[in-house]
Amino acid sequence: MPTLPFKDSLKAIADRDPDFANEILEDAIKALFSGNTDEGRLLLRNYVHATIGFPELSRRTGKADKNLMRSLSEKGNPSASNLFEIIKVCMQTEGVSLDPHIIATASSELAL
Repeated sequence: MPTLPFKDSLKAIADRDPDFANEILEDAIKALFSGNTDEGRLLLRNYVHATIGFPELSRRTGKADKNLMRSLSEKGNPSASNLFEIIKVCMQTEGVSLDPHIIATASSELAL
C-alpha cells in the first residue's frame, strides 16, 4: 500500500474532519502564546498544509510563498507582524476569532 506524504495526509484528515484543522490552529496559537515558538510555527505550517496551502496564503498575505514556508520552518524566524498576519489569515480561513480562554490558558502556563 503506497504511503502519502505527511502534508497530503494532513489535508486528507482535515478534509474528512473539519474540527481537526481548527484544533491544529488552536494548538499553534496556544503554543505561541505559551512561549513555545518553535512548536507554534511548525503547527501553523501543518495547519497551512492541511487547509489553504502556501500559494493561497501567499495570495492573501501578499508575501512570497517560499518566504512564508521558510518563516514557518523549523529554523524560521518570522517577524511579529508577519507571524500575526499569518495567524489572522488562518483564523479567517477557519471563521474563528481568538478565544480569550486560549490567551488565559497560555498566560497561566507562562507563570508556572
